[in-house]
Amino acid sequence: MFSENRWLLLLLLVYFLSISFYSAALTCTDKRLAVKGGRRIPEKKLFGAALLGGGAAMYITMRIIRHKTLHKRFMIGLPLILFVQTVLVCFILIKFVI
Repeated sequence: MFSENRWLLLLLLVYFLSISFYSAALTCTDKRLAVKGGRRIPEKKLFGAALLGGGAAMYITMRIIRHKTLHKRFMIGLPLILFVQTVLVCFILIKFVI
């Protein structure tokens, strides 16, 4: 049987996988809309998804599909968000799980 801490770890894993998939999908959708000249996804929504935990997936996706790579706001902001998220996850793991 899982201990309480292991359930928390499993819940965090499922959450980060879900928000990562959502962030990557948002990025791909925005790229497709940009190419087709459609109405774009607001930057607030993209950064919101990154702040909720999808920063790594969004950054990797942007690099792979070459989307917003010339925008300093994204190429500096996303790694900064990722750094803060990493620190928070390490703190949570050390404090509550390990």
